[in-house]
Parts: sequence; structure tokens; C-alpha cells
Amino acid sequence: MNRILIIDDEPTIRMLLSRILGLEGYEVFQAKDRASGIAQLKKQQPEVVLCDVFLPDGNGVEMVPELKAIAPKSKIILLTAHGNISDGVQAIKNGAFDYIVKGDDNRKIIPLISRAMNEIKEESKHQPEPITPPSKCDFTGIVGKSPTLEATIKMAKKVAATDVCVLLMGETGTGKEVFAKAIHSASARKDKPFVAINCSAFSKELLESELFGHKAGSFTGALKDKKGLFEEANGGTIFLDEIGEMEFCLQAKLLRALEAKEFIKVGDTKVTKVDIRIIAATNRDLKKEIANQQFREDLYFRLSVFQLLLPPLRDRKGDVKLLSEHFIRLLSGPMQRTGISLNPESLQLMEAYSWPGNIRELKNVIERALIVCDETITPDDLPVDIRLNNAPNSTEPGFDLASVERNHIAKILEYTHGNKTETARLLKIGLATLYRKIETYGLIKD
Repeated sequence: MNRILIIDDEPTIRMLLSRILGLEGYEVFQAKDRASGIAQLKKQQPEVVLCDVFLPDGNGVEMVPELKAIAPKSKIILLTAHGNISDGVQAIKNGAFDYIVKGDDNRKIIPLISRAMNEIKEESKHQPEPITPPSKCDFTGIVGKSPTLEATIKMAKKVAATDVCVLLMGETGTGKEVFAKAIHSASARKDKPFVAINCSAFSKELLESELFGHKAGSFTGALKDKKGLFEEANGGTIFLDEIGEMEFCLQAKLLRALEAKEFIKVGDTKVTKVDIRIIAATNRDLKKEIANQQFREDLYFRLSVFQLLLPPLRDRKGDVKLLSEHFIRLLSGPMQRTGISLNPESLQLMEAYSWPGNIRELKNVIERALIVCDETITPDDLPVDIRLNNAPNSTEPGFDLASVERNHIAKILEYTHGNKTETARLLKIGLATLYRKIETYGLIKD
């Protein structure tokens, strides 16, 4: 993510900016006018566009909406030899990231582009998952044959045939979204959209806008009307992951939308009606959250018409082999590692491990092993906590120093809900040190 498009009719300016930005590590593309700029924008999809205001076949200020329509995520920075306030104001209104004067503001270009790139990175972290096209698969994509898993699948199939709300509960990494998609794919709504959003990834204000949409001008930055995910999912299913993280004051609006099948967009006065099914998920104890006045009891009862508790991987020991082989097949192709197998000693260690990160942790372990192994995944290719904690001849697993440290870090990560900066602060170690220990111990927390 380091592509920049320069649209300017002056060859000297283009070459100078290209050289400066190239030395900063950016991949630079050039265009001499509006027509070639549009063509390059469609082809390269750059993160940042530096566009001259006065072009032979167009005006940069007026072009901003056109550029944003082609590449909505791109940041447009306008350049002009003769700046004026009215053009600058109009440019920002049209959706430009900034407006600077050539020559006088040359020193601002690199920091400004860096800020634009950082903003794109932050925005990408909080993007809701795209609408999933209808799928023909249902529960056949869930890997495992253990009795606990099969019992859960049996119950999920029964509720999929209905239209009631479902609350998926379980530890982090147990596959709640996989089950949500399977329930949707096996339901009467399977040909309609499936929309997923992680409620913990947004502030209260942003989450309300993402869920219900907003009207232009309802808050700073709301330049045009926006559909919310409830409206996008109309007729289908919306999956609210980490529902326990939702702000208390927003829960009332969600409850109203569930009960009345209608809501009001941010800044609007009209009611929008929808027909959707809700599947929610949490790894929190919502009854404790209710007792602590962090979660509405009425919303809990509305969401939990049907509850499914997904079993942790430690209760599915027989599935470790099946899941490992599944992830080897899934990951070895893209990594160009074909013909890789898991030797019996490695499988024995993995089946004895408690898997606090569940299926997600197992997938990360296999991915790491595929990077370092030769033709077979041996115990030496597994993380140290799996090797040390579960050595076959060990009579006191978990008492060595590495195990104690690993378990302590895991507990702090659980306490901070995976916030690595806060975890490092509580452990009183550097963030880089924490990342090294996470890698060493296989403690991958998303």
C-alpha cells in the first residue's frame, strides 16, 4: 500500500515529485491531463492522488467527486500554483483530503502523504466485512467429527430452518462466524446478503452510523447519505460479532430495531423498515455484564431466543488431526508448500495441548510450521509452549519457567481483550519484546 498518482501537465513538476516520492519508497505513476489521469486511476487504484488544479482538459477541484467515485478509498490532494481560499474550501467540500500551494508548501508534501497513508491504514482496520455473496455450502464446511461438535451442528441445523435470533457463545477462536455463515447458508434467506460486523472495532458514534446509516451533514465528515448495514442486509442476515462490547446507550436503539424491524438513520427523521435475521456472538458472560449494568437485560432476552455454546478445541481432541490436515491443505497451496505432512510425534504433542486460542491458534501454528518445516512437520517446527508443556515424559507440565511466562502473558492478553499496547504496559515490557514473546509462544490474538 504505497502507490501515488501524480496528475499534472508540467513535466518538470511530475519528474521532481516522482523522484522525491520514489526516494521515500513510494511507487509513483504519472499522468499529464484529466483523461490520462482517469485511465491511470482506474488501472492502478493508487492510495493517494496528487492532482493539479488547472489541467488542459479539466479543473482539479471539479474533478474530485469524479476521482472519488472511481476510487472511493483514495486520498485526493490538490496542487495549485495560485491558491485561493474559495477553491480550497470547495475542494474540501468535494471530498479532497487537502489543498496545498506549489513551491510554498513543498515541505508539507511528504508529511501530508504520510498522514494520508496512515489514515487509510486506520480506516481499513475498521472496515466491516464485505457482503458475502450467496453460498451453496452450509454446515459441510465445518471440520470435525467429535461428539460435542456434532451435537452443536445438529442444534444449529434445527435453528437454521427458523427465523429466530441466535446467540452464539464460546471462547475466542471457536469459529462463531463460521457457524453464523453456515446457519445463514442453510436458511430460507440463503440467497440474500450475509453481512458481518465486529462491534468492538468501532466507537459508539461510528458503530451507530455503520449499523443504521446517516444523512448528509448529520456530523462532521458526513458528506453524503449513507446506507447502514441493516439496510444493506435487508432480506438476509446480519452477524453482530462481539455484541458484548457494544456501548450501553446504543443497545436501546438496537433493541428497537429488533422488535419493530425499523430504525431511524443518524440525522434523519424518517423511519426505515427492514426485514433481517440477527445472529449475535460473544465470548463474554452477558449475565455478568447485566449484573454490572454493562448490558441490557431486555436486549439479552431478545437476542438469546436460541443459544448455541460452541465447544472449545480442548473438548474436541479427536478433531485436532482433522483440523491440522485441513489447514495444511488450505495453506500449503498459497505458500507453495505442497506434499507437507504432520508426523505422529507432532500430532501427539498437539493433541495433548490445551489450545487456549482454539481453532484460530491451531491455524496459526500450522501456518508457522509450514514456513519453517522441510517435508514433514516435526516437533521442532512447533511453538516452544507446545513442545515444553506437553513433552510425553514430563510429569509436571506447566511448571517450567517458559510455561509460567507463557500462561501469564496469555492471561494478560485475555484481560485486555487482545490489546497488545495495554498488555505491554501492564507487563512493564516493550511492545517489540511482547511481539517477540507472542511469536515464540504462539500466542496469536486477533
